[in-house]
Amino acid sequence: MIIALDKVTKTFGERTLFRDVSLQVNARDRYALVGPNGAGKTTLLEIMCGTQDPDSGTVVRAKDVVTGYLKQEAIEMRGRTVLAEAMAAAEEVTSLEHRLQVLRTELATAQEGASQERLLAEYGRLHERFEAAGGYNVETEARIVLSGLGFGVDDLERPVEEFSGGWLMRVALAKLLLRRPDVLLLDEPTNHLDLDSVVWLESFLRSYEGAMVLVSHDRAFMEGLVDHVVEIELGRTAVYTGTYPEFEAQRELAAEQLRAAYDKQQREIAHMQKFVDRFRYKDSKARQAQERLKRLEKMERIELPEHRRRVTLRFPQPSRTGKMVISLEGVRKAYGDNVVYEDLGLTLYRGDKVALVGPNGAGKSTLLKMLAGVLAPDAGRRTLGTHVSVAYFAQHQLEALDTSKTVFGELDAVAPGWTQEEVRRLLGAFLFTGGDVDKRVGVLSGGERCRLALAKMLVEPAPLLCLDEPTNHLDMASSDVLEAALAGFQGTVVLITHDRHLIRAVANKIVEVRDGGVAVYEGDYDYYLWKKDQTAEDRRDSASVAVGRSRDRDESKRRKREEAERRNEMHRKTKELKRRLAVYDRELADLTARTESLERALATREVYEDGRAYEDLLSEYASAKERLDVLEPQWISVAESLEAIEREEGRTDGE
Repeated sequence: MIIALDKVTKTFGERTLFRDVSLQVNARDRYALVGPNGAGKTTLLEIMCGTQDPDSGTVVRAKDVVTGYLKQEAIEMRGRTVLAEAMAAAEEVTSLEHRLQVLRTELATAQEGASQERLLAEYGRLHERFEAAGGYNVETEARIVLSGLGFGVDDLERPVEEFSGGWLMRVALAKLLLRRPDVLLLDEPTNHLDLDSVVWLESFLRSYEGAMVLVSHDRAFMEGLVDHVVEIELGRTAVYTGTYPEFEAQRELAAEQLRAAYDKQQREIAHMQKFVDRFRYKDSKARQAQERLKRLEKMERIELPEHRRRVTLRFPQPSRTGKMVISLEGVRKAYGDNVVYEDLGLTLYRGDKVALVGPNGAGKSTLLKMLAGVLAPDAGRRTLGTHVSVAYFAQHQLEALDTSKTVFGELDAVAPGWTQEEVRRLLGAFLFTGGDVDKRVGVLSGGERCRLALAKMLVEPAPLLCLDEPTNHLDMASSDVLEAALAGFQGTVVLITHDRHLIRAVANKIVEVRDGGVAVYEGDYDYYLWKKDQTAEDRRDSASVAVGRSRDRDESKRRKREEAERRNEMHRKTKELKRRLAVYDRELADLTARTESLERALATREVYEDGRAYEDLLSEYASAKERLDVLEPQWISVAESLEAIEREEGRTDGE
């Protein structure tokens, strides 16, 4: 046992965050805390850490347990380099190292006798502790961790005060990981990371030897890590054993049962209320009516959590553009001596949903800003297509908000034709509820302004949306609303995000930014990963062949092993290609059926005479045909690759 909570309750004023929480975290347990924003996840982490006390209940920690807590807000740092600040986390190791240096100096001048023996005994004892704490590897580990979190080699010697708050959060996370506490308590650890750093952190934590309790809205990140999920909602907690996908399946089953029970109870309430209203003043039925009234008053009402109510919103579509949406030709961009792009070319088309990926510092944000028109290239040309306007979202670009308006007024002003209820539902989906909608924009926090700016963008979307980390301040329910809006958006989207779930749900094209250029992958995120893996395997195969030629070709064991490995690789590639082919087959079949249906509809007199309906169907037909034009070459490419591998397998079998 590392930490145990028994019947823990916490309230703020009249509001109960959670009641009677009982939970035990054992060594190597991996817990996720989930629930809507404001449910109390951070408070529960702070109670586990000991920075907050419960109103009632007990918290027991194992003797001498070391707890590491990553807050959402960065701690101010100054006076050290990045590397020195990270290494300061290993205070015991550095103090031991200093003491060992002192002892070595003293031993060099010590006379033989009791004094020297005492120094040698202390040196041996401390040296053993130093080695056990990984003393000789602290700097190496610090460099590895900082590199994994996105810091370049030159960054390590820069003073920490030169970095933004987001980068200081990375330093704080590095310090925490280097301390290697018995239990990690992590509050939204991926919020300030890019995609590569998120993947590295997931890999690091997967092999971490301690326990972990995690708060995150990043589904893909949690899928790879946790084995228990604690859900907090409506003041209650439920503990699920299993991975995050298993939790979602269990929760959906429980939610269906809860909705069925809720609907049944509502029907029962309506029936009894109708009887009471009709007969409570009639002598012959008054007694029965009073009995039903008492039952209604005593009935324990089933509550349906707000985010389980399945908010569905239809967002308007942008005006239709030309096929070419934006083009960059011969673009150069540099910051002083740092040349980010030289002779860059990129063209995006209507319906492209593009995720920009690549290592930190490669220039993803610079590219997004140039596409959005908020940053001018030093040379080259940026061309917008016909009827294309651009909306840019970044967390520090919120000047378009009117600080004098209320939250409701700011959104209502750009939503002509929306009812007040529809405006309030959208605000609720982006976490503005109750009195929040009457707040002045000027008093909102940075995160609240980000959510409001996103909501405005969806109400009145431009044909080209450029989004930089749009989910950072959203909970899962709000992320789902954004995801659904972007997936159904008929314009063009370019986004940077560390949320792999969002990329998989939205992107149909991946643009990798690396080494001053871009590589375009005409497919979804899984296709991109497969192609990257295939390229890496081809390089490894080439290197293996080159090494093999220099070795003894008569080594039968090596040849048999390579043959077995090749067969395994062929099997794996075949399996992946068949999976992708099945996905393409389904989408092609659906699109073909839809285009045929649209062709029949467009040929009818009724539709032709209804100008608006005809234009809508024609637009949908054109989009479907364009998607078919993209899908069919992808299908052919995958099918040809599969045939080539199967032919190779046939030749190998024949040999």
